[in-house]
Amino acid sequence: MRALLVCPEFPLSFWSFQKSCGLRGNKTVNPPLGLITVAALLPSEWEMRLVDLNTGSLTEEDWQWADLILITAMYIQREGLLALVREAKRRGKTVVAGGPHPTSLPEAVLEAGCDYVVRGEGENTIPLLLEAMKLGKTGIIENSAEKPDLTTSPIPRFDLLRLDDYATVTVQTSRGCPFDCEFCDVVNLFGRVPRYKTPKQVIAELDTLYRLGVRGSVFICDDNFIGSKKRARALLQELTPWLRSRGEPFSFLTQASVNLGQDPEMIDLMTGANLREVFIGIESPDENVLQTSHKYHNIKNPLLESLYTLKKNGMEVIGSFIIGLDGETKGAGERICAFIEQTDIPVTMLGVLQAAPHTNLWHRLEKEGRLRRDRGDDLGTFSALNYDPDRPEVDIMQEYVDAWDYLYEPSRYLARAYRYYLAMRPAPRGPRPQDRVTEQGLTWRRILIEVKAFFKILWWQGVRPSYRRQVWTQLLGMWRQNPTRFKQYFVTCVEGEDLFDIKKIVREKATAIIKDLKLKLPAEPARRGAALQGRSSAAPPEPSTSSVTQAE
Repeated sequence: MRALLVCPEFPLSFWSFQKSCGLRGNKTVNPPLGLITVAALLPSEWEMRLVDLNTGSLTEEDWQWADLILITAMYIQREGLLALVREAKRRGKTVVAGGPHPTSLPEAVLEAGCDYVVRGEGENTIPLLLEAMKLGKTGIIENSAEKPDLTTSPIPRFDLLRLDDYATVTVQTSRGCPFDCEFCDVVNLFGRVPRYKTPKQVIAELDTLYRLGVRGSVFICDDNFIGSKKRARALLQELTPWLRSRGEPFSFLTQASVNLGQDPEMIDLMTGANLREVFIGIESPDENVLQTSHKYHNIKNPLLESLYTLKKNGMEVIGSFIIGLDGETKGAGERICAFIEQTDIPVTMLGVLQAAPHTNLWHRLEKEGRLRRDRGDDLGTFSALNYDPDRPEVDIMQEYVDAWDYLYEPSRYLARAYRYYLAMRPAPRGPRPQDRVTEQGLTWRRILIEVKAFFKILWWQGVRPSYRRQVWTQLLGMWRQNPTRFKQYFVTCVEGEDLFDIKKIVREKATAIIKDLKLKLPAEPARRGAALQGRSSAAPPEPSTSSVTQAE
């Protein structure tokens, strides 16, 4: 069997970082970990070929070579997934689709002509798929049994990737999250009881990457790395000496909950293992909004204090914020911006709420008659709402635009980044040059790319713009006052270039949505009133400064 594994293209979004990737000589941020995990679960005698449409294109020869087409997709890849299924069927190919979108919304994929829609995790479902193929039974493949034990999960087929195409390679040490935030689809997809690979499994995957010549950034794409602190400690305690013995070839980033900021010992273990960047779902500084969303751990753990501890102890934070959550009052965007300025977090993912399929939020909104099935396909950063909000939609979208304009005004962004890295404790001394094994594969080509990128960003930020004096003042200040954080600070400045561009697109797309909403405005109150009939009509009071501080 000749299996062609295809990753659909991701539309432009907050996570694209096209300029940053291009400067480094890469084509996109992350590889398709789901596909290469599936490849490792398929029969070893099969011939396999992988095409990531974010780094290349399908050729006529690829189509003719393949007996079987396997596609995985997230919600944001929906259009690309359906187009690939239709094209493959036009060519008479057998098609298998899996991943978050087919798992949650299998009917649309079947309607496009897909032969097998695989729902759930591959460790359980791939054997069922192979059995169905043997028997000639098409349709939905799903496993109603318990979630798979990840100690049985194989090393992904990293060898199928063109590894130089990616700015960051990806591994996974666990699936699932103990929290149950109303809007999050992790529990629907992976459950509330986290499951773990053993430290030996994780290190075996890293060793495979090391032998393939990978160096640099590795994304640990766990839903919550500290879902079990005991498991996280066990992994870090084995990972740290492994890294030291190889000259620290990797640095890591991951996802974690804000309670990490209440555990300086865990932060030290993580930074000691070069795990120095976390994505944290903060969502809102308003306690009533967090309560409505079941984000209780963000109320229990003081937000400002937790984020300050992370910053001070050398952990970079990417914050996630959402506008449009139920219980939100006018001025939510301004309060989010004020909170971000107070914490100095430079890079923040700000989005309007989307009700993801089969989350608790999705089912609640559906029961209340507020879910819009004809609007708001998840287009990431540029989505329209796919539900009827409990305050004027025009206000939500306008606050969204204004917040993006505020946060990613270049001078303000660079000032936040400067404050953030200046406040960090100095980084520990890295490995000695003789321990690096010729800089772990750092070739002259890579050195040339980095030097060229350095001077290009200096041109973009230090010569052309009106804020160039600020750029040079801050670069010099960081070099003098906290030189061990200079590289991290500079990389964050580079990432700003992508975010400044995305800001313009957000304004363009969201302004078009606002214009359309204003044309329909006379009918809006009546429609929204009918949709919300039967719910508590009393809007929560606008939080005072003291109540916001208490929530934090």
